[in-house]
Amino acid sequence: MQSLTPREIVSELDKYIVGQKEAKRSVAIALRNRWRRQQVPEELRDEIAPKNIIMIGPTGVGKTEIARRLARLAQAPFLKIEASKFTEVGYVGRDVESMIRDLTDQAVNMVKGEETEKVTVRARELAEERVLDLLLPRAKTEKGAEENPVLGSVRTLEEGLPPQSATREKLRQLLKDGRLDDRYVEIETPDRNIPIVEIFSASGMEEMDINLRDMFGNLFPQRSKRRRVKIPEALTILSHEEAQKLVDMDKVVRLAIERVEQSGIIFLDEIDKIAGRESVHGPDVSREGVQRDILPIVEGTTVTTKYGLVKTDHIFFIAAGAFHVSKPSDLIPELQGRFPIRVELNSLGKEDFIRILTEPQNALIKQYTALLKTESMDLVFTDDAIAEIAEIAQIINERSENIGARRLYTIMEKLLEQISFDAPEAHEKKIVIDSAYVRDRLRDFIEDEDLSRYIL
Repeated sequence: MQSLTPREIVSELDKYIVGQKEAKRSVAIALRNRWRRQQVPEELRDEIAPKNIIMIGPTGVGKTEIARRLARLAQAPFLKIEASKFTEVGYVGRDVESMIRDLTDQAVNMVKGEETEKVTVRARELAEERVLDLLLPRAKTEKGAEENPVLGSVRTLEEGLPPQSATREKLRQLLKDGRLDDRYVEIETPDRNIPIVEIFSASGMEEMDINLRDMFGNLFPQRSKRRRVKIPEALTILSHEEAQKLVDMDKVVRLAIERVEQSGIIFLDEIDKIAGRESVHGPDVSREGVQRDILPIVEGTTVTTKYGLVKTDHIFFIAAGAFHVSKPSDLIPELQGRFPIRVELNSLGKEDFIRILTEPQNALIKQYTALLKTESMDLVFTDDAIAEIAEIAQIINERSENIGARRLYTIMEKLLEQISFDAPEAHEKKIVIDSAYVRDRLRDFIEDEDLSRYIL
């Protein structure tokens, strides 16, 4: 985990997310506390529980993006999941423990990728040796001759020509120089087509099909198939195979479980959808039940995964919801107590939209400019055009559903629809978009409230 200070964490988040200072400060402190916990004496370390957060705010204001960027900064396993996917035990739906299994899968893939990266050079060297063995078999002919299938000739050692080792080195140089890239070789690859059994299972048995697949894979003999491919593709396939052999999967699983337990982050979206006390009838009947099922996961329990037991005591939970109808106090008291930090995110206005369009590293205008650059088209937005786009986004959000910054995506697509369509054949390679162009393209949506409601 990187030892970034809270100020540095907020600065990194500012590169991608506009505004929401209070939320950024809260998550920055929470992340720094995770690093601080690792530094305290071991006997006290297990006693320090993560301070989970509830983010309250309308859609499209940056709740998910803050959590996602935070996980990337911490290089931590991250899972975003909707709380409304879960149902109480006994109902059809996902088991709450499945979120820990999914997070563990993410961590295993993450650590495996890191370990594979470490052995890439060695795997490439081994793959080159295997390709050289295909090009120049080590076996000799009966008369002590060397046969080179690439050069297509047989040379005898008695003639004083280079021995096989020298020929192999020449081939290695040709291979590295890319002069053999057009040649084909035959390689053997494992045949992964094993029977797959689909199971429509009850809640809590999501991994049944995976376990059966593993079992069948061990029962049936390992089969391989021969493929004729060009040398660059053969190097890629064989490098991957060699890397798989070099990576110690026991170590990967051990590190992954440790990473989940110590630095895993779960983003529970739509927590407001399960807020509400038990009703006598109707679809609300399992809401409180779901909260009670989630409670032990947040409090700290042990979940069985296909990689082993995973403790959830120190996983960091960030819950989020719009809370239009319900409020955080509608959650059961035990669950409220496990989310001690509550932060409200503000709705976005015109000034925020202007900054979102221009400031972040992944700003929308930068994205569209880069996309059309691939067609050799230079797209230029004037300041008044950007202000006009922001104002239209604010007006339409006020008239219809407020979807925050996501409104900018629909407006930008409508604005640039004709330019994007004509770009490959366009003779004019520099287009300046000003406020007049914006008003002309989006006039119908501004004037017709029903049209904007349905189209934007």
